[in-house]
Amino acid sequence: MKENSVNNNQNGDSLGKLRKRIDELDSELLKLLNERAKCVIKIGEIKQKEKKEVVVPLREMELLERLCSINEGPMTEEMVLYLFQEIIDTLKELQK
Repeated sequence: MKENSVNNNQNGDSLGKLRKRIDELDSELLKLLNERAKCVIKIGEIKQKEKKEVVVPLREMELLERLCSINEGPMTEEMVLYLFQEIIDTLKELQK
């Protein structure tokens, strides 16, 4: 019985540490996404001055292909495509 409670504590510590690490990573992701958003805003300003289209399908395709080519997993290509397409689509709003 005592051995089980020791194992549960070790698992709990690992779970707690992993959750803490996820919280740290989420904070870093948010910081990076906001940094990306600032770049998107600047690009939008340039596009408006130069009367260029906000949506550039070729650029999006190249970006997604590049990300898939450097993905080392464990996320699948489909996951990478989905996540980054959502990021792209969400941040496009900042260019309008």
